Amino acid sequence: MGIQQSISVATPPSWSAVRDLSARRQFPLQMRMIDGELAFPDEEPPATWRELRIGTPQGMVTVRREGERLLFVTWGNADTSMRQAWNAVTWAFAEVSGGRIEMDQGVFAAEEFRRTAELPDSFRLTPGAAV
Repeated sequence: MGIQQSISVATPPSWSAVRDLSARRQFPLQMRMIDGELAFPDEEPPATWRELRIGTPQGMVTVRREGERLLFVTWGNADTSMRQAWNAVTWAFAEVSGGRIEMDQGVFAAEEFRRTAELPDSFRLTPGAAV
């Protein structure tokens, strides 16, 4: 059984924008599967994708497209680092698309989510801020 959170978006953001934003946060993402088919790590999904499997340093996050909603799924028994990865992928999609993150605890703008969610340390800093 998995755990999920979602964002509402009219059009999903481009994969390259999500990947590049995450890379700027020192959190590399790689494509693993597109619509149930194995993908090259740098492969760009078509605009009509329905499901992505994204590799993170901690493990895999699944992104499912359901109408104007994107669902982000990981294992229900995910450890802290895997939950951080799941939240990082969710945040990156929301930040790039301007979508709001919908969770059991409420609905959050990307910036509010970034300040309060379990995320890797590199997501806590504002880009360009002194370390």
